[in-house]
Amino acid sequence: MTLSRRKSLAIIGGGVITAATAAAGFAVTRSPRVALHPWDLAGTYVDPRQNALSFALLAPNPHNRQPWLVDLSTDNEVTLFADQQKLLPETDPFNRQITIGLGCFLEVMRMAALQDGYRVDLSVFPDGEDPNRLDTRPVAHARFVKDSARAADPLFGHVHARRSVKEPFDTNHPIDAAILDQLARHIRGDTLFGGSTDPADVAAFRSLSHEALRIEIETPRTYQESVDLFRIGHREVDANPDGIDFTGPLFETLRLAGLFSRETATDTSSVAYTSGLDAVFANTDTAMGHVWLVSPTNHRHDQIEIGRNWVRLNLATTALGLGMQPLSQALQEYPEMAALYADIHNRLAPDGGTVQMFARIGYGPEVAPSPRWPLEAKIAKT
Repeated sequence: MTLSRRKSLAIIGGGVITAATAAAGFAVTRSPRVALHPWDLAGTYVDPRQNALSFALLAPNPHNRQPWLVDLSTDNEVTLFADQQKLLPETDPFNRQITIGLGCFLEVMRMAALQDGYRVDLSVFPDGEDPNRLDTRPVAHARFVKDSARAADPLFGHVHARRSVKEPFDTNHPIDAAILDQLARHIRGDTLFGGSTDPADVAAFRSLSHEALRIEIETPRTYQESVDLFRIGHREVDANPDGIDFTGPLFETLRLAGLFSRETATDTSSVAYTSGLDAVFANTDTAMGHVWLVSPTNHRHDQIEIGRNWVRLNLATTALGLGMQPLSQALQEYPEMAALYADIHNRLAPDGGTVQMFARIGYGPEVAPSPRWPLEAKIAKT
């Protein structure tokens, strides 16, 4: 999370930065290094499977948990598993969002393989699935087959630039409604795409997503799940490059001064907590449009397909110069969110189906890539 991600925290840091000692100056200016290497290494591998996977691990995923683990022990094949240590039991009790993230991974892998002249024959949950949890069975089995006749996917060219923009959008820059038709053309299969830039809809969805975020933060166990995943400062991020990163001069200074930590983040009387609330609500409250994906049913196969379409949608918004940020809170399946879960489904899927993903769109600033574990850390030991 770069400095600009939380501008409102400057209220805390303004005086502290000027008081930072010379001894701390070098640490304050440091950014993650190791954690960003995977972005540079994507596309540099000789093995076509590893090359495709080096792009796949750049895919979006909930809380940046990077829940993928792959087995490459059989030639020309990839078996994907859900890393059981990377789940979100409080906010994602049925592992639905994690499964969607794995679908994103598979779609980017497919695109990257095509770029190298390989098609991917994919079998999803080949040994069966559990609707209540992801277990140790394979999520997908992929076979790489040389097939230079297949055309490359034009969305692949935007993989390196794709981001989830966690910054306020420009409220003076409206979105042309015709853009929604352009986005819809990239959705495949049975997934239903919806979106609106109508001011009345935008106002209603701003309010709904703001309230859902408030509930998640004010529910102790769901908020604590996020706080436990805070990575504060470049050293923490480099050592453990998943979770929610807070890096840049301001956060390094606040960390050194003892003003921002996992402890202060949960102290509701602290300026860190209240300023953090202002910052995240500035995101929901500056949405200039919203998009969503609905599946007719809610099986694991549906969730994988949603993930594949979600990353396609994210890449399509990137191609158009738009920012996009998922707002998953109202779709989460824990008791405190039940009323808003019903509300958003009544609005967006009145005839049935499951609203699987919901996001705000708008024009925002450029943001840095999110940290990633290296590919070697995601290959299962056999």
